[in-house]
Amino acid sequence: MSKAGPVDKPYRPNVGIALFNAQGLVFAGRSWSDGPEIVHPGHDWQMPQGGIDQAEDIVAAARRELAEETGICEAAFLGVTAAWWRYDFPPYDGPPHRLDRFAGQEQRWVAFRFTGSEAAVDIGRPNGDAPPEFTEWAWLPLAEMPARVTPFKREIYERVAAAFGHFAKPV
Repeated sequence: MSKAGPVDKPYRPNVGIALFNAQGLVFAGRSWSDGPEIVHPGHDWQMPQGGIDQAEDIVAAARRELAEETGICEAAFLGVTAAWWRYDFPPYDGPPHRLDRFAGQEQRWVAFRFTGSEAAVDIGRPNGDAPPEFTEWAWLPLAEMPARVTPFKREIYERVAAAFGHFAKPV
């Protein structure tokens, strides 16, 4: 985990979250550009994700990130990917950013089933002092997510769709 990537930069340990509702759709947020996580117009939807603290359990990190980015705390664990999947950040020449010291991110993904009320969803709540991650949210088909995400994350989203596709049906 976190070995060097392009230009000898490490990869940031990260967890992605596929949150399924009872209809088998996943939670997705419309994202905005932030540092090297460049968002391309028309490909601005993504599932929640975030950094893993040192020695933090993957599922615990996923629950924390889900709560920080969406306000959602009620979710039943469904599964977790065994492998770490990497993506590289595209070239970035913007102002200094907390992520620009990394080549990209290496992720494991966790699937949950939403068990709460949509009234609990709060994407406007700040993640500490950071601005919100999303400008709007929706429940979308998992199979559509690779086409909706920024291109440098597409291969990861294809893997997520393959790994968790069996959760994408009504319960």
